[in-house]
Amino acid sequence: MDPAQLHNLISAAFKARDNAHAPYSKFRVGAALLSASGAHIAGCNVENASYGAGICAERTAIVKGVSEGERAYTAVVVVSDVPTPTISPCGICRQSLREFCPLDTPVYMVSATYPALAPADGPPPAFLVPDADGGRWPRATDASVIAVLTLEQLLPMSFGPDNLT
Repeated sequence: MDPAQLHNLISAAFKARDNAHAPYSKFRVGAALLSASGAHIAGCNVENASYGAGICAERTAIVKGVSEGERAYTAVVVVSDVPTPTISPCGICRQSLREFCPLDTPVYMVSATYPALAPADGPPPAFLVPDADGGRWPRATDASVIAVLTLEQLLPMSFGPDNLT
């Protein structure tokens, strides 16, 4: 994935966030998944007056993707209204991602300041650069805007489909 592709995935997550239904917590979250086929699948959190009936953005995106025939993902982006890149998937979402993502899948957690730095219709910001070590994911040189961890780092010693075979 080149920086422009990552920028487009981040933009999709922000567009999804803007559709969040969060009347109770006021905490809007958007997520976007890059499928193995190259599709962008975005989702937002949808709260409910019966709190347990709500669903997180990451799981919304997974459910949308699966319903569209996508069952493998290679990158995850999570955004919110928080100005620091500290919004990581919750435990249930981490486990849900584990079902459909390899453990080396990068999870990009993006600051709410990102859109101001790089409008959706513009080029990606300069701090998104190709991985100089030949890796497959762009890296961000500005850690105050994007934090990236692998799914394995977020969910160590995980239990997944490979444990059942």
